[in-house]
Amino acid sequence: MRQALIPAPKIGAFLPPQRILMGPGPSDVSPQVLAAQARPTVGHLDPLFIGMMDELKQLLQYAFQTRNEMTLAVSAPGSAGMETCFVNLLEPGDTVIVCRNGVFGERMRQNVERCGATAIVVDNAWGEPVNPEQVDAALKANPQAKYLAFVHAETSTGALSDAKTLCALAQQYACLSIVDAVTSLGGVELRVDEWGIDAIYSGSQKCLSCVPGLSPVSFSAKAVARIKARTRPVQSWFLDQSLVMSYWSGGTKRSYHHTAPVNALYALHESLRLLAAEGLEQSWQRHRDMHQLLKQGLADLGLKFVVAEQYRLPQLNSVYIQPGIDDAAVRKQLLEQYNLEIGAGLGDLAGKAWRIGLMGYGARRENVALCIKALADVLAEQ
Repeated sequence: MRQALIPAPKIGAFLPPQRILMGPGPSDVSPQVLAAQARPTVGHLDPLFIGMMDELKQLLQYAFQTRNEMTLAVSAPGSAGMETCFVNLLEPGDTVIVCRNGVFGERMRQNVERCGATAIVVDNAWGEPVNPEQVDAALKANPQAKYLAFVHAETSTGALSDAKTLCALAQQYACLSIVDAVTSLGGVELRVDEWGIDAIYSGSQKCLSCVPGLSPVSFSAKAVARIKARTRPVQSWFLDQSLVMSYWSGGTKRSYHHTAPVNALYALHESLRLLAAEGLEQSWQRHRDMHQLLKQGLADLGLKFVVAEQYRLPQLNSVYIQPGIDDAAVRKQLLEQYNLEIGAGLGDLAGKAWRIGLMGYGARRENVALCIKALADVLAEQ
């Protein structure tokens, strides 16, 4: 005898408020990008959709400043982009120099070890960039190292490392570079081909101001050759680029790999189209300009930055919380009274700092003005 069906839950439509997102991500999404995502869904092998994918690939190559053939968007967030780079390149027994100056450098180390490789860690204090002299010494002391991995823009602290110098060191020691550009792509200078970056990943939800859930990646010809020379299969079927690439290339005849997130890719196409229309250098400058406005306003409130000015990310601003101020209460009040989200500190900075984002579409004068005014009001009450 069949049991009765579980009763249907009585749940209304989810109607979120219009928040101003000034945390570490996701960032504000422009109305054009949101509208693009609402366009009619087509099949992921539809000829029109495949044509859009070709345009998306060109736009990603522009954003990364690369002509790498293997440039695409992984159908998952930035953490999957990170794993894509590591699982495709690393094999058990490999040695990787991993730079750790925050949460996401540590995640790189964990990925290395999950691949059965050995991580040689170069540590720098939270809030500091990766030190090239220490990296040079580590590469010199470990001639067996095949890879150098580092975070370009450390989201947990707001520190910007010198990717150009670090990649030059990797080349000097015949290593391939693996670079986390989740927070840097579109917000600060990044030149994949010119700097000799071999594998790089980012996220759709930061300075690209797209909806979360996609991870742009790019592999150099040297990295592709390394992938093709593997002695064993990539440990992840879904992230195996030798399989995925046949979906992102090959003209009109694309091999089926997985059902692509069609509407999310519409949104990424539109966000990258808007970035190209603005121009990369103009976008980098806008982020710097908005950072200068925010910096002055935060200084007037007596808030001090975690990162020294010469290493500071314009799009991710970490500031110390003043003594006697209730971290969670301030963020709660900003959210409830001003619809404004700022981020809490992570790891060593948990409870000690706030992270204020100025990313992509969110890097606007009105957002800076609101953030400063709201913080001034809430801090005065405390």
